[in-house]
Amino acid sequence: MATLGELERATMDLLWESPEAATANELRELLAQANPAAGTGDGRGLAVTTILTVLSRLEKKGLVERERNIRPHRYRAITSKAEHTAELMHEVLGSVNDREAVLARFVGSVSATEAETLRRLLGGV
Repeated sequence: MATLGELERATMDLLWESPEAATANELRELLAQANPAAGTGDGRGLAVTTILTVLSRLEKKGLVERERNIRPHRYRAITSKAEHTAELMHEVLGSVNDREAVLARFVGSVSATEAETLRRLLGGV
C-alpha cells in the first residue's frame, strides 16, 4: 500500500468524511476552505487540474473510484480511513524482522482506555 502525500491525504480525508461522491471542483473548494494558504501563492488556490491529477493517482493506488457515467466525474473513497490505517499497520509489521518487539513497543505506548479496547478486541487475552 502506497503512502500518501500531503495533498493526497487532505483529499482522502475529505472523501472519507463525505457520505456522497464529490467532483474535483467540489474537492478543490473544500480544500481551499480548509487551508486558505494552500495553492499558488497568489491567492488563486489550487487548480482543478491539480486536483484531477491527485484523484487520478489515488485511483491508481486503489483508494478512490470514479463514477464515469456522469459529467463531471464524481469520486468516492473505496475503503474507510480505518481500513486504510489498518492496512498501513499491516504493511509496517510485515516490513520488520521482530514483529513482537514492534507490537510490544506499540502496546506499551497506548493509553489505559486503548489497552482495554485491545483486550476486549482480543477476547480478554
